[in-house]
Amino acid sequence: MKIDSIDHGTSFDWGRTSGDYVKYRDIYPDIFYKKILSRNVGLHGQKILDIGTGTGVLPRNMYTYGAEWTGIDASENQIEQAKILAQNSGMNIDFFHCPAEDIYFPDESFDAVTACQCIWYPDHKILAPKLSKVIKPHGKFLILYMAWLPFDDEIAGKSEEIVLKYNPDWTGSGETRKHVWVPDEYKEFFDITLQEEFDVQVPFTRESWHGRMRACRGVGASMPENKLSEWNREHKNMLDNCPAEFDILHYVSIAELTIK
Repeated sequence: MKIDSIDHGTSFDWGRTSGDYVKYRDIYPDIFYKKILSRNVGLHGQKILDIGTGTGVLPRNMYTYGAEWTGIDASENQIEQAKILAQNSGMNIDFFHCPAEDIYFPDESFDAVTACQCIWYPDHKILAPKLSKVIKPHGKFLILYMAWLPFDDEIAGKSEEIVLKYNPDWTGSGETRKHVWVPDEYKEFFDITLQEEFDVQVPFTRESWHGRMRACRGVGASMPENKLSEWNREHKNMLDNCPAEFDILHYVSIAELTIK
């Protein structure tokens, strides 16, 4: 994938991170899922579409609440991992390799659509009208985002410095608390009925934080192998001076859009 407004046009491939995604990116705290439920999304009897599902983190973690989930993603490798993880856990979730813009579901198929960590990637001129059709009347579109706070958390800040040393084109650094982006294209079809932010502490070990950083777009998804090897060594050396276990301060941002 290559988007001019992201990483100065540097190509990235989430499929390269699938192994790390499985092990290190299932990190959302319970309050994250409870907030989704509090918006009446993911409840028993509902049908939910998760776009940009990756390895199916959101559908798999919310499966026990009783909704019927479908996940789509542009990365075939990510979808294959999602299928394996769901099957191994006895979960009946439909996963499809499909870019969000290419959805083909009948009108009013879903009570809600979720987009977690992926709102920057689709072509919203195509996607917005399609979502307005596949969501039932009065249904919702939740845009979800969680990011570490490098200016408030020392370890996160040091990790970002090392990423930027080897990949200065990465534009995912320097995160601060703010509303998650709601593209203008959705305002024709949806009302914004909630925008909320809150802080969370996410626990890590040295290994799991290293894996989480390696699974980010600026590292495993885009660095050439020689740079990745150098980053890997320097980041591990930095973490050797950190506690064996630690929390990383993140913030969560949720935007709820409701069909007009």
